[in-house]
Amino acid sequence: MTVYAVALVLVAAAVGLLRWRRPTWYWLTFGVTLAVVRVLVRYRSVMDTCGLTVPPSRWRLALARAASRPIPEPRSPRILRMWPTCTGLVLRLKLRPGQDAFDVAAASDRLRRSFSMYGVASREVRSGVVELRMTGYDVLKRVQMPAETDPRPMRVPVALRQDGSVHYRDYRAIPHALTLGATESGKSVYQRNLVAGLAPMDVALVGIDCKQGVELYPLARRFSALADDADTAAALLDALVSRMEAVYQLIRSQQRITSDVPDAEIAADIWDLPDDLRPVPVVALVDEVAELALYASKDEEKRRDRIITALVRLAQLGRAAGIYLEICGQRFGSELGKGITMLRAQLTGRTAHRVNDETSANMAFGDIAPDAVLAAIQIPAEMRGLAIAGDSSGGWHRIRAPHTSLRQAVNICNRYADRTPALPELAAFRPVLSASAAPVSLAKASSATA
Repeated sequence: MTVYAVALVLVAAAVGLLRWRRPTWYWLTFGVTLAVVRVLVRYRSVMDTCGLTVPPSRWRLALARAASRPIPEPRSPRILRMWPTCTGLVLRLKLRPGQDAFDVAAASDRLRRSFSMYGVASREVRSGVVELRMTGYDVLKRVQMPAETDPRPMRVPVALRQDGSVHYRDYRAIPHALTLGATESGKSVYQRNLVAGLAPMDVALVGIDCKQGVELYPLARRFSALADDADTAAALLDALVSRMEAVYQLIRSQQRITSDVPDAEIAADIWDLPDDLRPVPVVALVDEVAELALYASKDEEKRRDRIITALVRLAQLGRAAGIYLEICGQRFGSELGKGITMLRAQLTGRTAHRVNDETSANMAFGDIAPDAVLAAIQIPAEMRGLAIAGDSSGGWHRIRAPHTSLRQAVNICNRYADRTPALPELAAFRPVLSASAAPVSLAKASSATA
């Protein structure tokens, strides 16, 4: 008995260690079996307790009375399908007549506790069919991206959602986006993941980093153009506007609007053009937008108006020309001057990391998803990289990008440096790469005394 007891203790300790260090392995080994048993055993009682049942129909009651049988029990949503994932379980339910997908979404927290799961999220797949994604552990505590994702042209997997699914940055669906976050909130890591995901694709990267290029210049081998101060940024944005106008002229010359051309082949943007004529799409990353909007003199104010005007024009017209904006900053409010709110209205995608005040969260979600504002201000300081992602549809998710060091991002950009396109309009802004740079001393010189 002593040997069996020691063995049992060792097994329990091994299971506990596995659950702590490798939650995914624990889930696939033990957790998924226990979860399936809990769901199947408790399903009817849980649905009844959560108010997700409907009374039996009249004809069933009449049939039971006529046959002197017991009154039928209330009916729960029917399980169409159930399958495990690396992070939890997925249930697809067929709702009964009279039930609504909102009822299931409102009961998500009660379902989480009743089934002893870490989280439950619901979405309506089609009319009358609801999908419950249940997570067995905190997938955002130690982010591990799936080995197989579904990247497509201009679609990058950048983070993991709270329900265990992958969060994609799809530029063709959401062309322009705004990313907010306080210092040390994980905004830079999110940006590195974005650059690392775009590096293997046929896309030109354009960077504006007014912190003398300290964030983006290490990745310069994959950038077609870089600006490290406001004056260069103004000229670079003007060059992008000129490229946009030239691309529109190309689209007009290739629209193919004759009567014998099918509607689907009429060109209205670069993706409708033949492959041999299609210009390279451009993703412009602005590291800190406030540095472009601040000014201290009349000359700087003119430069600032020029920059904001160019950004607004690119946000309004750049999608069809294949120019996409990714704007980052700590704040993005009307205090940055005229034109800022017009620019923000064009940025469909919104991502907010930890912010310092509620006003900053309102800048991101106040006009599209008020519920996400409360979630954004509740992000703890120790959870770097945790963010709230939403769009103009009003939906939002908790996401967290996997930690990518600067060295890892540099290695990826260097590996795909040969894919960096040379754009004639931006040739003057192509980063000059030197083998070594002389160190700059910041030590205060000591004065000599006689």
